Amino acid sequence: MEKLERRSTLKKLFAGIAGFAGFGAVSSVNAAPATLEKKANNITTFQDMPLFSGSTQMGNLVFIAGKGAHFEGDIKSHTDHVLKELEKELIKAGSSMEKVLKVSVFLADLNDYKAMNEVYKGRFGAKPPVRTTVATYGGVPGDSLVEIDCIAYV
Repeated sequence: MEKLERRSTLKKLFAGIAGFAGFGAVSSVNAAPATLEKKANNITTFQDMPLFSGSTQMGNLVFIAGKGAHFEGDIKSHTDHVLKELEKELIKAGSSMEKVLKVSVFLADLNDYKAMNEVYKGRFGAKPPVRTTVATYGGVPGDSLVEIDCIAYV
């Protein structure tokens, strides 16, 4: 009986310590985001109201808005232009193509996939980011053949 009571007491003690430690961990997790501040760059307005940003940053992450190519050309010239525009935004934010973690590619025509890849390959260094590529229904805004956005770290 005494052995059973001692186990019960030890269980309660460990449960109390675990609860206290867990509470402390939750408190510090909840407090951390409040210390971070969102930065917005290259804000586009519509009717004098903010519509979207060219990039945003929080902590060591930078999110680059989709870039398109709004001129006559083929998928290769559009892809090259878009990747150069992404690189400019990344550099402004203190990052680089090698620090990109995630890329989303939006093609106006899935038949351009192979040619887009020919220009895309190697542009993000030896450790390329994860990527999602989709063909859009109805095309990419502004008559671009491709739009690309990304997430990187600083």
